[in-house]
Amino acid sequence: MAMTAEDVSRFERSRHRLEAIAYRLLGSASEAEDAVQETFLRWQAADLGRIEVPEAWLTKVLTNLCLNQLTSARARRETYVGQWLPEPLLDGDPMLGPADTVEQRESVSYAVLTLMERLSPNERAVYVLREAFDYSHREIAEMLELTESASQQLFRRAKQHLADGRTRTEVDEATARRIVDEFILAATSGQTESIVRLLTADAVSIGDGGGKVPARTTAILGALAVARFLRGLFKPTAAKRVYLGGPADVYAWPVNGEPSLVVLVDGEVVGVMCLEVGADGITAVRSQANPDKLVRATELFAVAEHGEPLLTIL
Repeated sequence: MAMTAEDVSRFERSRHRLEAIAYRLLGSASEAEDAVQETFLRWQAADLGRIEVPEAWLTKVLTNLCLNQLTSARARRETYVGQWLPEPLLDGDPMLGPADTVEQRESVSYAVLTLMERLSPNERAVYVLREAFDYSHREIAEMLELTESASQQLFRRAKQHLADGRTRTEVDEATARRIVDEFILAATSGQTESIVRLLTADAVSIGDGGGKVPARTTAILGALAVARFLRGLFKPTAAKRVYLGGPADVYAWPVNGEPSLVVLVDGEVVGVMCLEVGADGITAVRSQANPDKLVRATELFAVAEHGEPLLTIL
C-alpha cells in the first residue's frame, strides 16, 4: 500500500524526538540522522494498518537500529586515533531534545555523553529512554525485548556507573558566562597560577582531533599540567597563525548545556571547548577539534545571533 501524506506527516511529527533519542544513544549527530532516516525507510515499508501505537513502534525500531550501531561503533573506536569525544551540539539545536528537568539536561551534557561510553549498549538504551524520555520500564522492556525487572536492573547499573564518574554541578546562564569570562581571562594572562585557581586538583583535559588535526592522544591529568597546557594553547604564535590561516574568534556559547568556548576561523567552527564544573571548580576541559564532528555546529552558529567574540587570537 502506498504511503499517504498523513503517514509521512505522522513520522515527521516524531522526527525531532527520534533524533534526540538517537543522538543520546550514539553521541553523533550525523549517525543519529542516518538512524532516523533508516527508521523512516522501515516505516515506509511497514504495514501501517497493523501498527497500533506509531510512536512506540518508531521508538522501538530506532532504538534497536542504534543498539546494532553501538556494537559496531565500539569496534571502530578501538582503532580511533587519540581520544574519542562525542559530537558537540550548540544550545538551541533541536537535536538536544527535552530539557525540562535536571535529569533530562544531565543526560545530554557533554560530560555524561562521554561517561556513557562506559555503559553496555543495553544499559545506555535503558538509561536514555527512562531518564531523558520518561518511558516506563514496562515500555522499555517491550522495546528491547527484556523483562521489566531486567530493565530496572540495567537502569540501576547505568545510574551507578555514571554517578561514579560524575562531578558536574548544574549552573545557570549567568554563572556559566561568568565562568567562561574568568576562564578566558586566566588562560590569556600568561600566568599558570591564575588558571590553576579555577581548576580542581584532579582536573583533566581531553582533546579529540580524530587524526585530522593536531591533538594530544592522551589525557592531561592534574591542575598544574592542565594549566600549563591551556596557557600554551591560548598563547598567540606565528606557527598557530600559519596553521589556522587567519585570526581565531572565540565566543562564549553553551554546548550540551555546559559552559563552553566556540572557536571560529573565517566563519567555520574549528574547535569547541566544554568546561565541566564541579562544586570546587572546573573538573574537566573537553575539546572537540575533529572537523567531521563540527559541521553541524558551524551550520547552527551561522544562523544564530552570537554577538561579538570574547577574544580574537591573532
